[in-house]
Amino acid sequence: MRSQLLSDSGEIGKKYNYARLFIVICFVILVGRLIQLQIVYGNEYRQLSKDNFLQKRTLDSSRGIITDQNGVILAKNRIAFSVYITPQFFDQKAFEFLTSLLELNQADVDYIKQKILLAEGRKREYSLLALRDIPKEWVMIIESNFEQLSGVNIISQEKRFYPRGLLASHVMGYVGEVSREDIEKYKEMNYRPRDWKGKYGIEKYSEKHLRGKKGFVWRVLDAKGQVKTTKSALRWLPQPWKKDPVPGHNIKLTIDTRMQRALERSFKNYESGAAVILNVNNGKILAYLSKPAFDPNEISGKLSSSRAHEIYSNPLNPMLDKVSQGTYFPGSTYKIIPTIAALEEKLISNEEYHLCKGWYEFGRNSSFRCSHAHGLMNIHSAVVSSCNVFFFMLSERVGMDRMSRYAHLMGFGTTTGLHLNSEKAGFIPTKQWYAQKFQEGFRIGHTLNSAIGQGNVKVSVLQQAMVYALLANKGHLYQPQIIQEIIDSEGAVIKGFKPIDKRKINLKMQTYDFMIDSLKGVVNDPSGTAYKSSLHNLKIAGKTGTAQVRAMARDDEDPQASRWRFQDHAWFASFAPYDKPEIAVVVLVEHGGFASKAAVPLAMKIYQAYFEMNNN
Repeated sequence: MRSQLLSDSGEIGKKYNYARLFIVICFVILVGRLIQLQIVYGNEYRQLSKDNFLQKRTLDSSRGIITDQNGVILAKNRIAFSVYITPQFFDQKAFEFLTSLLELNQADVDYIKQKILLAEGRKREYSLLALRDIPKEWVMIIESNFEQLSGVNIISQEKRFYPRGLLASHVMGYVGEVSREDIEKYKEMNYRPRDWKGKYGIEKYSEKHLRGKKGFVWRVLDAKGQVKTTKSALRWLPQPWKKDPVPGHNIKLTIDTRMQRALERSFKNYESGAAVILNVNNGKILAYLSKPAFDPNEISGKLSSSRAHEIYSNPLNPMLDKVSQGTYFPGSTYKIIPTIAALEEKLISNEEYHLCKGWYEFGRNSSFRCSHAHGLMNIHSAVVSSCNVFFFMLSERVGMDRMSRYAHLMGFGTTTGLHLNSEKAGFIPTKQWYAQKFQEGFRIGHTLNSAIGQGNVKVSVLQQAMVYALLANKGHLYQPQIIQEIIDSEGAVIKGFKPIDKRKINLKMQTYDFMIDSLKGVVNDPSGTAYKSSLHNLKIAGKTGTAQVRAMARDDEDPQASRWRFQDHAWFASFAPYDKPEIAVVVLVEHGGFASKAAVPLAMKIYQAYFEMNNN
């Protein structure tokens, strides 16, 4: 009996020891797990806990304003309301309710569904931009239904606004939402989806200065994703809980709004063209017109697909910068090049005369025509009267490659350095180019055509302005400038821009004097091609150009539109006063017909406005 009790006691002791060991093991596991949770993974879990109610929101910087040289505001910001959604608190029910409240287009619906409702990972914790610049009535609708729209907040933000509308729109440009390619290409800018950036014009060129730097703010949210501001809630905010954004720099342009308006008024009777006004003594651009223009407020806003198609398919090309992007046959404005080449190389003198019968016989069966029979012409009267026959003769003497060399020397065939809107270099042909381009190779007819600005010669309006400014100032080829100063938000000048004299063109002074005197004659001599429309109280020198246009009519084309497309381009490249030059004015009226009837009167209005403004 006693042995049985001892045996039972031993069994109980073993079970007790097992139970005690089990308790110790469990305790060790619990302590280990506690150590793991509190020490090993403590910070991580505390962060996860905070992430449930703490949220970091990016604060956009204020985009810098753009003004003209006198401080007139051309681009600024206005307050707009945008919808931000936190996916963590935004479910299918809230999505359906939001879409039932607002008349959203399909693009916005798809964006909210794909980018916000279905967001994954850490994106679910962030407040994401869903709808930008919503109507005020939508703001009231959302605010009155906040209880059923968990995770939805309305934030006031700045939106780009152009108070002058279409004025100088190709200079101003516009802003737009960043694309996926923008985010990848400009990583240093730290763009995020639905950010805005400059897409064209100064807005694009000065993006790094205008954009500024973003800030941030931490917020405490409740279970419905609404912001809490009580003291007990605010104690959870990390430090620093807020960093203010840094405003972008302001840009002061060289543009004078008064001259810009005068330029645009002078163009009111023409559908399409371009013009530029610049200071011949420093290269600063005072006015810059490409017509038709576009409204940057419309392009920067919610542009419907139908409206976008209407704008971008417009045959008048409102989105093309015709000052620096467009290149055209220069017509007779290009006659300065063979003239300069011949004078510099002593290939002709003013005492040499040639007879213009109205055509120029070339080879056995070819002839090149003039506007009419001018009679005996020397080089001075040929420039004044724009005699093609004289320049056909002169071009054979000068030659294609010599003309090309002088054209490049003066600034044609290369970009001016403005760096605005993907400036084009134009084209100056050579004998080698023709030999490689065409099966029949180079022909002397190519030289004749080039001499009068036809054939394959292409120049921009801006190039013309710089070349004629070079003639006016007798040899200084300036880089055109359109930004005068960069200024910080406190008004301090960050950077000013001095004139850039790219190179000195060392032609003989007699050549410059001859060119100025001849261009003076174009306007002031009764035989000059600009004489009938000239203002004789102003000292203007310039050259007309009526450039033939190659165009093929389509079968479905409106006859009136077709006739317009076949009309010549009208040029007038000029400067004034010719005895002490201040500005150069170059005008191109697309399909304007005769330069003397279209471009010259228009330029005269511009000069009249300029001197009235600056002599009062």
